[in-house]
Amino acid sequence: MIKHMKEEILKGVNLHTLYVDKFKTNLIKLYFQRPLNQEESTLNGLLPMVLQRGTESFQSSKKLSKELEYLYGAFLDSSVLKKGERHIIDFTLGTADLRFVEDQNLLNDSLKLLNEVINKPLVENGCFKTEYVQQEKNNLEKRIKARLNDKSKYAVERCVEEMCSGENFRLYELGRIEDLEAINEKNLYEYYQQVLETSPIEVVVVSNLQHDVVKDAILDKIQYKRGKLVDIPREKTDSVPKEVKKVTEKMEINQGKLTLGYRTNIPYEDPSYPALMVYTNLLGGGPYSKLFLKVREERSLCYYIYSRMEKFKSLMLISCGIEVSKYDETVKVIQAQLEEIKKGNISDEEMENTKKAMINSVKSMGDNSNALADFYYGQAITKQFIAPEELIDLIKGVKKEEVAAVGEKIMLDTIYFLENKQ
Repeated sequence: MIKHMKEEILKGVNLHTLYVDKFKTNLIKLYFQRPLNQEESTLNGLLPMVLQRGTESFQSSKKLSKELEYLYGAFLDSSVLKKGERHIIDFTLGTADLRFVEDQNLLNDSLKLLNEVINKPLVENGCFKTEYVQQEKNNLEKRIKARLNDKSKYAVERCVEEMCSGENFRLYELGRIEDLEAINEKNLYEYYQQVLETSPIEVVVVSNLQHDVVKDAILDKIQYKRGKLVDIPREKTDSVPKEVKKVTEKMEINQGKLTLGYRTNIPYEDPSYPALMVYTNLLGGGPYSKLFLKVREERSLCYYIYSRMEKFKSLMLISCGIEVSKYDETVKVIQAQLEEIKKGNISDEEMENTKKAMINSVKSMGDNSNALADFYYGQAITKQFIAPEELIDLIKGVKKEEVAAVGEKIMLDTIYFLENKQ
């Protein structure tokens, strides 16, 4: 059983402690929240890469790595992600549980290092180190271009871009290549000061330490610059497509990549949201799902197929790999499975297998401290704190007719197809 406590410890800084007694490590995550927009997206994509290059005391990534080794192999990372139309800079620190080491100052020393990465980056003449910024701009450009290496993922991302063309959710989490030229060591550093002062912060700690012990350490060892917090508006989640948008692109590929994007019009706080979760998994969540059995196994129309949700934007995406010649038939059979659910043609076995897989997935979070932290962070965004055990009960309680009712609200918005150049 996870004991969750939440407390606002400073203006715009919420601390969440998850007391878990099964791990041999302590995990501390700081989430700096920004609005997802074109002006900031590339800056946010670049910042974690530059910040990990060096600090005042450890002026290269090699020296940082050596210090982490000294701290019993502590783990330190920073990344950027998007949840709905929130752009999040995430700092992660993993340390050995104090029960398994002699050095009882390990937690404090590790937090000092985390604080240095966040608050004392390597600065020259009031700016980030020029060499590091230029190198990481080049690396970020390569990472953005590398999107093309995974054609399946690329097709899904392109479908979202087309589907949400007038919305900020279209933006790629790492930013845009065309914005990199205007970024330099000065304006990036100035922007980072703004991030530190104006970003709402959620701190999530997974450990066997008591809440007050964690709170004292987090307040004592990590500095927080607080100013007027940036406003992060709630993303729009209701939309009725006027017509289905169809987009086709050609590329040198062996297998066509088909993605269908749907508007569910069911926000996460809606009472029918658990039924939407079951719907999505029953439709394409695994080998027990309608899409897998009807599209792949019975018709042999695809090499893989799945459906997934974008929780914070209330979207559902279906992705599959197909022969180009089977495009029309595949779309038709996929749509037929949605109609089957809408009509209530759901067997007891399908419901049982779907719920069992979902419940096993929720339970497996308990074996991964990072998954637990991200789960509770997602709940911090929604301001709905549901323990994993409660989520399991909600899943168990979903009825067939509720799943069918969800199907009435789901609307096809965009069909994106990536095919081979002829």
